[in-house]
Amino acid sequence: MAKDFAIGIDLGTSTSEICYYRRDATTPIPDPGSKIPVVPSIVAVNQKGELLVGENARGYVDKKGQGIREVKRLMGSSEKVVLNDKEYRPEEISALILRKVKENAEEALGEEIKDAVISVPANFKDPQRQATLNAAELAGLKVLRLINEPTAAALAFGINNIDAEEELVVFDWGGGTLDITVLEMISGV
Repeated sequence: MAKDFAIGIDLGTSTSEICYYRRDATTPIPDPGSKIPVVPSIVAVNQKGELLVGENARGYVDKKGQGIREVKRLMGSSEKVVLNDKEYRPEEISALILRKVKENAEEALGEEIKDAVISVPANFKDPQRQATLNAAELAGLKVLRLINEPTAAALAFGINNIDAEEELVVFDWGGGTLDITVLEMISGV
């Protein structure tokens, strides 16, 4: 099957999502285990020393030294994450989350995913944006574009209301930020 869709990822502070855009419609991709299109942005190590991501990590994430939540807050910093006495850079943990949603998409679509657009907070500085690009590369993704989260929220509304002519205020209630975008839509622009 020829690729006729685009992939978008929200690498979120609390949860991460992946959607595809095909034939003028967006479709969120559910996690095969939970059947919901939201993957908790958590990583943990179980008793066997295996790294777990998302729902599978939930039972271990709050055990001291075994899990991490909200690693996005550390992106672009020199801080390390320690899981079972092993150190990880924040982008390595984020890569595990990106790989999880990528694998979910590959299973749902029956096709390898290589390219994606990833949303980032509007207030992310260059080191944080570079860390996100590094995480994507570690996950096997080529980032076509990093897009600010409030812009992504505005575009998500606008794509479904392309013929509307109005001024809008779009709120993005994220796990780590609250952003607002003022949007004017005129003649499909």
